[in-house]
Order: sequence, then C-alpha cells, then structure tokens
Amino acid sequence: MPAVPASRQSSGAPANTPAATDRRFMRRALTLARRGWARTSPNPMVGAVLVRSGRVLGEGWHHQAGKPHAEVEAFADARRQGNSAKGATLYVTLEPCCTHGRTPPCTEAILAHGVRRVVVAASDPNPLHAGRGFEILRSAGVQVVSGSEALAAEALNEAFNHWIVQRTPWVTLKAAMTLDGKIATASGDSKWITGEAARNAGMRLRCESDAILVGVNTVLADDPSLTVRGSWKTRRGGRPLRRVLLDSRARTPLTSQVVTDAHASDTTVVVTDAAPTRRRQALERRVRVIEAPTSKDGGIDLVWLMAQLGKDGVTRLLVEGGGEVNGSFLDQRLAHRVAFFFAPKILGGANSRQGVAGEGARSLAEITRLDEVRWKRLGDDLMLTGRIRSA
Repeated sequence: MPAVPASRQSSGAPANTPAATDRRFMRRALTLARRGWARTSPNPMVGAVLVRSGRVLGEGWHHQAGKPHAEVEAFADARRQGNSAKGATLYVTLEPCCTHGRTPPCTEAILAHGVRRVVVAASDPNPLHAGRGFEILRSAGVQVVSGSEALAAEALNEAFNHWIVQRTPWVTLKAAMTLDGKIATASGDSKWITGEAARNAGMRLRCESDAILVGVNTVLADDPSLTVRGSWKTRRGGRPLRRVLLDSRARTPLTSQVVTDAHASDTTVVVTDAAPTRRRQALERRVRVIEAPTSKDGGIDLVWLMAQLGKDGVTRLLVEGGGEVNGSFLDQRLAHRVAFFFAPKILGGANSRQGVAGEGARSLAEITRLDEVRWKRLGDDLMLTGRIRSA
C-alpha cells in the first residue's frame, strides 16, 4: 500500500484538542482507504469513519469502482450495528461527491442521515467539482472542516489526482539493472539480473497499475507474459492489467504470449502508418491495434499516446521498456516516478544494453533529478524509488 513520505506528512497537534481528535479519526479513515489499494481505479481510494461523542458508529471504504463509496459503506456499517448517524461527525479522506455517476451523490446520503459535522482531508482535485460538495453541505447547515491530514490524503491518490486534472496517466519507470546500469547483455540476455525479492517488488508495481508498457524489442527478446502473478493477482480483485506494446512497424510475433494467451483481449499494439498492412491486419485478428501519429524521430508520438491512454481510463502506467523507451519517457518529461532495482553485479561491455538511453541531458543543468528518494534492501539487491522533479 502507498506510504506517505516523511516530507509530506502533516504536522502534529497538541493532544486532547479538537484538532488532535480530528487527526486521530482521520488517520483511521486513511487506514481504511488503503484497503482499496489496487482495486478502485479509475476511482480514488477513500475511507470514512462515523463518530459521535468519541465513539465509532460505523466505518467504510471504497472497495472497487462501481461499488458504493466510502461514506455509504460507513452508513451501512453503522446501520448493521444498530447505530444512527444523526448528529454524528463524518470523517472522510476526500471531499464527498455531489454528482450522479455509477452511484448516487454522497452529499445526498450525508444529508439524508442527518450528519451534523463533516471533516474532510482533501478537496476534490477535479476542477469541475472542487468545492461543490462543501458548498452543498454548508448550505444545508452541516459544519464542514477541511484540511485534516491533507498531505497524506493527497499522497495516497497522487496517480488519480494527476489523471483527473491532466487526463494522462501517472507514469512510473521500472528497470532492473546491474551496478553499471546495464539491463541485458549485447545479445539481450537479461534473466535474471535481480533476485526473487526484487522481482516480487516489481510484481507489486504491476499490481497497483492499470497498464504496463514495453517496446517491441522486449517482446522479441524475452517473449514476456506481462501479467500479474501469484498473490498479487488475487489482490487486484479480478481487475485486468492492460498491456501496451510500442511497435511502429507491427513486428510483434503472432506466436508471442501477449498475442496468444488468455489475456490477449487486454493487449494493445501501437503502430504507425509505417506498419505493413498484412502484418497489421494479422495482429488485428488477435489483439487491439491502434495507429499513433509518427514522432519527429520516426517513432510513436508518446504525447499523443499518453492522452489516448488517459481517455481509456488508465490512471497509472508502469513502463518496463528497454533503454530507448525509458530514455524517451525521460527526455520528453512524461514520467513521474522511477523504481530502479540494482543488483550487486557488473556486466560491463560497450555493447551491453543500458537501462536508460535516449538523447539524455545536454548539460548537468538539464539532468533529471529525483525528490523523495528512498532506498530499500531486497535480499542482496537495492530498490531505489523517487519522484522526478518537475522542470
């Protein structure tokens, strides 16, 4: 589940004050929200707690897109326990929705249950709706307090917050490499650079993502399945992992796993007008094929593709491409986080394949810098995660 960097955690409040009480119950709501990890996309993770006179009446969290929101779950939990929400305080990690979607507005449920006070961590990031839920509740006489544990709530849903505003995916670059930055030998041999613990951490990244993206060279070299396996598959609750292949000339073999396995319907091959008609048509009989505009260097226009994936509801994209794909995402400032795994090995060789290629920085002033850097030991390997600093 997402951890909140120390630099983004809320500051403390004196004990036994209203603010401290609000923080205590809001932290419980955040804990509940995290139970929806890997299941709620394209919705955010949200938790809610109903309290009266310091006693918890009911709790809830958003389980999955299309299912009741956290507030409704909390009301249902209170009802099961024989508790009335009238006059209670509702703690919720995100501003209650006020529009009709797959479920009714939560503001209506709050008013119908007679809640007296609502404490909210973060406002709705959607500029079309931000603040409207607050206005509806206040105009009906409900006391609204916002901002308790706001930083933690925003960090919890950083991918959703980006997507709902920018309408493009939150992108994480993942690579497993040697200490000298190599991901494969010159012939393409890459299994396995890192150990089992690191590979399990990589599978966790897939679990929380909506889609995984690779270049066609990865398919040609490794014939990967690009699926979520083991207990992580169960954790997703049946939510499919979409597979996106950058393949401008439609070179993906018709015998590859991503084309022939049981999840072929979740595969999208991205081509350009340079793809031979016969090869493209053969792929179209097996998987989804979309044609992207050609970039200046003759490849796939990634800016266009990110907008297309955003329209398709991909909020979180994991890029597991080779050096050129990784380099392109970094060069074009399309990535937001990195997850690099380093094995205590040195491959060497001028022709060995590097983890990041592309054009790269022309000077140290243009170098890509990371914030919120964390190192984690996984067996003999190290995992580096960090947020890419905005230009």
